[in-house]
Amino acid sequence: MATRRPARRRGAPGAAAVLRAAAEQLAELLGRPPDSVSSVKPTEDGWEAVVEVVELERIPDTTSVMGSYTVALDEEGELISYERTRRYSRGAVDRPGR
Repeated sequence: MATRRPARRRGAPGAAAVLRAAAEQLAELLGRPPDSVSSVKPTEDGWEAVVEVVELERIPDTTSVMGSYTVALDEEGELISYERTRRYSRGAVDRPGR
């Protein structure tokens, strides 16, 4: 059974523009630049992205503390909400099944 993707309104920003918007707006709110965007997907109300941010820089950098933030954006790419969903060391690897 296929999952139906929400229809995108004509003229609404695409995934690349939403990635940039999510990263820029979250950086402005947190005062830290994003390290990467690990996912983006359309939702019924707009978009959802997961943005990785360096929260505490350490040496070596594999021990830096990272935060994963789930960001909700409307159809125009404006940030509606964000939530930190995970904190981890940069060098940490997820175990299968997590």
